[in-house]
Amino acid sequence: MLDQLTYKSFGDRAILIEWPAEINNKTVKEILQFKEKVIQYKKDFVEDCIIGYHSLTILYIDDVIDFKTEVGSLKSIHLEASATLELETTLWKIPVCYDVTFGIDLEEISKTLKISKEEIIQLHSETIYTIFFIGFLPGFLYLGGLDNRLIIQRKPSPRLSVPKGSVAIGGSQTGVYPMDSAGGWNIIGKTPISFFDIEKINPCFAKPGDQIQFVPISLDEFKKVEMQVNIRLYKTLNSPSND
Repeated sequence: MLDQLTYKSFGDRAILIEWPAEINNKTVKEILQFKEKVIQYKKDFVEDCIIGYHSLTILYIDDVIDFKTEVGSLKSIHLEASATLELETTLWKIPVCYDVTFGIDLEEISKTLKISKEEIIQLHSETIYTIFFIGFLPGFLYLGGLDNRLIIQRKPSPRLSVPKGSVAIGGSQTGVYPMDSAGGWNIIGKTPISFFDIEKINPCFAKPGDQIQFVPISLDEFKKVEMQVNIRLYKTLNSPSND
């Protein structure tokens, strides 16, 4: 894919690298490998690396004086990255209560897609999703892998307030609102765990490249986990990912 990448100057201190406009696991893996190699080789010159669905923006500490030379250096790093670097990823098990108390759009989704609420829950929870990047809000994970049978348009008019922890579907994506916010996705459930905690060393426990699987829990189980989360006794289940 080396010849398919484009490199663009992105202001005085950044370079935008773009892959073909596709959303898939192969692309995100290549982007992550590239990012890790850039950090490894250019840690004294790079301030941050920002991942998108099919892009990597490299923010330098100082102005990029010689764009052509720097692009040549990045191309060399990319050529090496995909051949030598193995990524460590984690599979996170996220408890979700799909009770109608929280899944306020389940009925509408069921009617629109002509599938039962039970099938919606099954299809949503049996899939293992890949985290492509984090954005929109701190801790909001953009997940790839939604079953095609669950694709549904966003709300024509976004809600002014979506509760923290709401699990929702928007178009071909699913995700979790990490805090109270406006939002136009279709809400199917709620998780009691926090996706962003400013008091922790790593405010967001997951990272791009990791995987997420939603685990259905009852309303009573939700309340128990929520209590454990509030007193900081709950530990999110995780295991090494196979990908």
